[in-house]
Amino acid sequence: MPGRDAAARRAARRAFIRAHHPDVGGDPEEFAAGLAELDRRPEGPDRFDAPVVVVVVRPRGLRGVLHRIVRWRARRRRPPRVR
Repeated sequence: MPGRDAAARRAARRAFIRAHHPDVGGDPEEFAAGLAELDRRPEGPDRFDAPVVVVVVRPRGLRGVLHRIVRWRARRRRPPRVR
């Protein structure tokens, strides 16, 4: 199961940090090397490698014009922010 593998990796990383962090007396070089080893990606596809695509859907045509007019009027009728 992919979820269990990720949870096990997070648990191993946390345990390593608790044991070897420089603030609790660990060696900073060993800590950095250990984190680099733990952060190395496992072989295989990663579901977070895909590019992020943002899609903004705006109404077009007459419907879009009416939508913009309604939003504009709502902003105009809003009370002022400063008193």
